[in-house]
Amino acid sequence: PPPEVVEAEAEAAAAAVLVEPEVAEPEVAERPRLRDRLGKARSLFGGYLTTVRSRERIDESTWEALEEALILADVGADTALGLLDELRARVKAEKVTTPEELVTLLRDDLVERLQADRTLHLEPDVTNVWLFVGVNGVGKTTTIGKLGLQQRSEGRTVVMAAGDTFRAAAADQLATWAERVDVEVVRGNEGGDPGAVIFDAVQHAAAKKADLVLADTAGRLHNKVNLMEELKKVRRVAERPPGKVTEALLVLDATTGQNGLTQAKIFAEAVDVTGVVLTKLDGTAKGGIALAVQTELGIPVKLVGVGERAEDLVEFDPVEFVDALVAPEE
Repeated sequence: PPPEVVEAEAEAAAAAVLVEPEVAEPEVAERPRLRDRLGKARSLFGGYLTTVRSRERIDESTWEALEEALILADVGADTALGLLDELRARVKAEKVTTPEELVTLLRDDLVERLQADRTLHLEPDVTNVWLFVGVNGVGKTTTIGKLGLQQRSEGRTVVMAAGDTFRAAAADQLATWAERVDVEVVRGNEGGDPGAVIFDAVQHAAAKKADLVLADTAGRLHNKVNLMEELKKVRRVAERPPGKVTEALLVLDATTGQNGLTQAKIFAEAVDVTGVVLTKLDGTAKGGIALAVQTELGIPVKLVGVGERAEDLVEFDPVEFVDALVAPEE
């Protein structure tokens, strides 16, 4: 055959080799165990609990050690004190005498406090919109990309909306994910109206009979009132028929600790947050922020990020999470 034909065939073969692993990877990768990914949080919190377990009896110093452990784990002072008050009452009522039994009660209490509806809601006969909010740098765009890949693998049609029009890099990053996931992305001009982008995405999705719009938003500084007002407007626009916001997910960097709780409060007031995505839980995060967010705000943690792969964005399982933190080392 002529040289140009051979060259074209070689290029096609090379392209096939490059594309194939990207398609196959989500199919075969296993869900990570939280126990394996929460090393830093385990060593901090678990270290304190080992000290508690090693005591001969439950005395005031035992309670002080537990309080310090909870606060250092980013549970927050108010939540920690409320939890300990309940534990003291249970220890007395149930005549618990050993530190090992005390840790078991703590484990059960933590699991109970984290119970909630963690479903990611999708409604029939509407264009579902999942709105993602949060400050810059927490991983919103990456979360959308990973979730888009997961939803596609479950057979749903997805459209992405590049609603962060203030940073061209954000729209470019989302477009890269959309290409990888093989979904369409709707984007506008840099500095344009984010609400208009999301409105166009909803209309486009409805015309295509797509199941879901994953909508990015700008990384608002949570202390800027006018920017919060704009987020409210974005949500109102996303709710216009045929669109319906079935999830408003606040993405929080788990390593920011109690500062994340402050962000959560302000975003929750602005956009009626339905759930939290905790990213970077495998890093220097201490883990307790999951309990603080749910206890103080009544907002469930629905997803956690524990690594770089798409499969490392996982449903939050309270039992698995608490056991990963409090169980003795194997």
